[in-house]
Amino acid sequence: MPVQPLTELIRFVRRHSPFYAELYGELPARVTQLTDLPVVPQNAFWRANTPQDNRLLTGPLHEAVVFKSGGTTGAPKFSFFTREEWREFTSAFGAGLVDSGLRPGHRVADLFYAGEMYASFTFILDSLHHSPVSNVRLPIGGAAPLESTVQTLEQFGVEVVAGTPTTLCALADHLASSGRQLPRVELLLFGGESLYQDQQPLLARAFPQARPRSVGYASVDAGLLGRAVPGADPRIHRAFTPCTIVEILDEETGEPITRAGVPGKVVVTDLRRRLMPVLRYPAGDRAEWTDTHAGHFRILGRSEEGVRVGPVSLYTQDVQDLVRGADVAGRVSGVQLVVRHWDGRDGLLLRLAGDGEPAGLADLADAVRKEILTDRPMYADAVDAGHIHPLSVEWVRHSDLAVNARSGKLIRIVDERMGS
Repeated sequence: MPVQPLTELIRFVRRHSPFYAELYGELPARVTQLTDLPVVPQNAFWRANTPQDNRLLTGPLHEAVVFKSGGTTGAPKFSFFTREEWREFTSAFGAGLVDSGLRPGHRVADLFYAGEMYASFTFILDSLHHSPVSNVRLPIGGAAPLESTVQTLEQFGVEVVAGTPTTLCALADHLASSGRQLPRVELLLFGGESLYQDQQPLLARAFPQARPRSVGYASVDAGLLGRAVPGADPRIHRAFTPCTIVEILDEETGEPITRAGVPGKVVVTDLRRRLMPVLRYPAGDRAEWTDTHAGHFRILGRSEEGVRVGPVSLYTQDVQDLVRGADVAGRVSGVQLVVRHWDGRDGLLLRLAGDGEPAGLADLADAVRKEILTDRPMYADAVDAGHIHPLSVEWVRHSDLAVNARSGKLIRIVDERMGS
């Protein structure tokens, strides 16, 4: 399907999607500028985008592939692609793998996660299949035993290993603990979470000839976001023009940022998806332009819509709902997610504003932890595997919560990992 003119796409979604028809109800009949559209409210978007009685999709669910993205098990979030849309999605991303360093004939091990309707393993495998350069694909998966993975990498002389930084580091630690290396690996393609400086020495010990590079920037809900830009900083990407339009918006005013070096919220518009339209959708990340003429931007971490702790995705609204469920007496007046990185791993501190009465707070903290870990079992699994630190709770007064210096508004996520 060719890229659609913006005016045609807007007209189509207003006519066929009840959600967008309502969202754009007060707009003029003809809209030609992207900035004339409101940014999609995420909570309303997902309330409309349900398996039954869906109000977001532009047609009946007769032919599609369905994936589950982040969110709690009590409120899973589903993304829908037609056969043609998925092929275009993976073909465009596969073309971007050349910018990540993929070369003709590379033997590539896919160590992303599969199953339970998650997309990353299938997405990377299909992107490699549709890449314009020849390659040998080894669909190992992230859950395979480490020693078995190592044997496969050695047997096939693998040159590229693709996976989350958590998986790559676990594999590197397994090798380093036994004094082994895989010098034939040339490229470590990471995605799904940030790669930090303190993780790179471990990777270098196990893969002495390998360069860590971004596999690309995408998500199953927002779609195509950015292809890697060759260079020293793996956080820099550029939009998949003309398939998508990436905007960086001021987090207070919502206005587009046009100057380099000014952080803002990433918003994406996909000009090809029609079944599940994505127009000015918040990707959940913060970024800044590094070269406005070339369209290069640097990813700075998660925004307030959600956060990723190692391999685990959490949405702020979900966490707040879980805290409220545990707090039957209504003692919590504010919730703040503080993400830190130390000793090579991410960790989440849940900062809760209490009522000032210390009695019972320890029990309430235990109840909150239990509620979150019960609803998000992948977090406990990642802790048990040594991939992230255990969830901790800190009690403060409401005045101690971090706020925006300009507006005084509560900052829902404090990401202290940048520069770790």
